[in-house]
Amino acid sequence: MNTNALIRPAWTPATIALMVIGFMVFWPLGLAMLAYIIWGDRLDGFKRDVNRATDGVFSGCRGRRRNGYGRTGNVAFDDWREKELERLAEERRKLDETLSEFDEYMRELRRAKDQEEFDRFMASRSKSTPANPKPRGKGSSTGLLDEA
Repeated sequence: MNTNALIRPAWTPATIALMVIGFMVFWPLGLAMLAYIIWGDRLDGFKRDVNRATDGVFSGCRGRRRNGYGRTGNVAFDDWREKELERLAEERRKLDETLSEFDEYMRELRRAKDQEEFDRFMASRSKSTPANPKPRGKGSSTGLLDEA
């Protein structure tokens, strides 16, 4: 995922502008953009879960077809095809696991970057504010005559 994308699930000027424009044009568009900003980073996992679920539903149909009338009649070919399909399914599982690991790595990388930016902000903020502000008591005032 390109973290420099103009429209990404984060509070960027572009996404805020699109959300405001969406609310002005038709309020459900603004609401949809707000939902994307807040929960958009979860869409990849949601799509992956939906794909796995539909693969599970349709794998039953493929299994019946392969074992029943979908066979060619050539036993050697059918056995080879079954083994290859199982090998491909295993490769698909490995790729899905690698993708999940990479997504987790990217989330952690984004979190670390955000933490670094926040720490930098807090450090610059603490430098810009005075370390020991003059305490004001009940009787103290800020008038110029009091200092003389």
